[in-house]
Amino acid sequence: MLRLPEAHRDLFKKPFGTLYGSIDELLARLEGRAVYAVGDVVTHNLLAAGVVPDVAIIDGYTMRLPCTHSPLLQARKLTATNPAGTITDDLVDAIDTAVRDPPVVIVVDGEEDLAVIPLVLAVPIGAAVLYGQPREGVVLRIVDAPAKREAASMLNRFVRE
Repeated sequence: MLRLPEAHRDLFKKPFGTLYGSIDELLARLEGRAVYAVGDVVTHNLLAAGVVPDVAIIDGYTMRLPCTHSPLLQARKLTATNPAGTITDDLVDAIDTAVRDPPVVIVVDGEEDLAVIPLVLAVPIGAAVLYGQPREGVVLRIVDAPAKREAASMLNRFVRE
């Protein structure tokens, strides 16, 4: 399991992509792309806009409160355990499996907040990765080589336990 040290937590508060106020503002950027979503609200809002993500990673919570928008996707479900502030091998394995054979919903027991990092590393170039930025909107990262380098650099700040 990889744990994010407290000293580096602030680095992960800035958007890892372009911040939009709502899903509607970025829909045109998703056309023709594989779409990957992290978070219950982002997944719900994508579905409401008519976009079914190839992979959705949810945990049943938003801002640490039970999420009343938990999406019900008609896709294969995988589960992964991932405590807050960590990236577990279980989560990484579930992401790798899901990306190889979508559509999949990964239901996380714990917290999915940091899943965007291994997700960006796992998805193909050109894919769209979306996640929620609490109280601000939704972040869109179109995956390219610089995105993968940045995700790998972020992962290097974690310590293995």
